[in-house]
Amino acid sequence: MPYTYGTREWEETFTGLMEDLLYVEREPYIMGTPAWIATYESLIQNDADYRKLAAGWEGSVVIHILAEPEAGLDEDMYLLIDLWHGDCRAVRLVPPEAGEAGDYVLTAAYGRWKQVMTKELDVVKGLMQGKIKLKGDLPTIVRYNKAAVKLVDLVATIPTIYLDEMDAEEIEAFKPWVEFLKEEYGV
Repeated sequence: MPYTYGTREWEETFTGLMEDLLYVEREPYIMGTPAWIATYESLIQNDADYRKLAAGWEGSVVIHILAEPEAGLDEDMYLLIDLWHGDCRAVRLVPPEAGEAGDYVLTAAYGRWKQVMTKELDVVKGLMQGKIKLKGDLPTIVRYNKAAVKLVDLVATIPTIYLDEMDAEEIEAFKPWVEFLKEEYGV
C-alpha cells in the first residue's frame, strides 16, 4: 500500500530509505536518487555560509524538472527544498501536487537543470533570461541571489551521474527503482 505524502509515515519511511541507501550506495550517485537527495540535504544543513546568506529567507523552493524521455526522465520530477531562515528542514522528491504547491517553483527542462547543477548556467541569470520559469516572487529570489548561488555551489559538489550520461542498459536497470518510488511514495 503506497504511503500518503504529508503524513508522518511517508516522512519517516522516506527518511529511512534515504539513510539506508546512503549507507549502501557509493559515490557517484545518480541524480535524484534518495542517496543523492540525502547528500544534498546534509550539505545544505551543515553549511554555515548558506545559513548566513539565507537568514531572512522564508519558503520552500521546488525544482521542477520537466520530463525528457530521450535523457531517461520519462516523467516530471519535483525536488522540494524546505528552507526557513537559513535552515534546511528537508530536501525531498515529492508528488506533483505537492511540488506545484511550493512557495517558489522553478521549472525547466532536464538539460537546463543539468546546466545549472554543473554551473554552466547561473540560476538567477537563467530566471532573468526566461530559461527557467518561476512561480513565486522574483524580487525575493533576486534579493537572496547569493543564497541561491550557494545552493547551486553545494549541489555541484555532489559526485553525480546524470541520467543522460547513462547508457540504455543502465537506464533500463534504473527504471524499476523509479517505479518503486512512484508506487510507494507517489513521486
